[in-house]
Amino acid sequence: MADDRNLDLVEIAPTANPPVCKIMDYKKFLYEQKKKQKEIKANAAKVVVKEIRLGPNTDEHDFNFKLKHAIKFLQEGAKLKVYVFFKGRTIIYKEKGELILLRFAQEIEEYGKVEQMPKMEGKRMIMFVSPKKAPGKKN
Repeated sequence: MADDRNLDLVEIAPTANPPVCKIMDYKKFLYEQKKKQKEIKANAAKVVVKEIRLGPNTDEHDFNFKLKHAIKFLQEGAKLKVYVFFKGRTIIYKEKGELILLRFAQEIEEYGKVEQMPKMEGKRMIMFVSPKKAPGKKN
């Protein structure tokens, strides 16, 4: 029957008794499946990670300036990677760097939550922050 219609005989459920087969255009079926997968992938939310770099001796004004940017990024729905970069001999100020990151986390508490507390990775102390979902807003 499938040959008469120039279609393919496709086995749907081989474990059933008797096995279930369907007459269809298999190439068209594969094309439709691929098209659906592409559409699902296109509609998936893309996570954007923004980076904010601080120094162990970051001044008050610079701190507030970067804080405003961080709040804007979180409101847009981006994740944040906030880090303190220790250059040269500033590595001795690890406590200062951690204090800056903890203060940063405290300041943006209402906009995002800390995903990963500050930890050292080489010459950087890194902290990740993810945005809080706004009430009544669908994501």
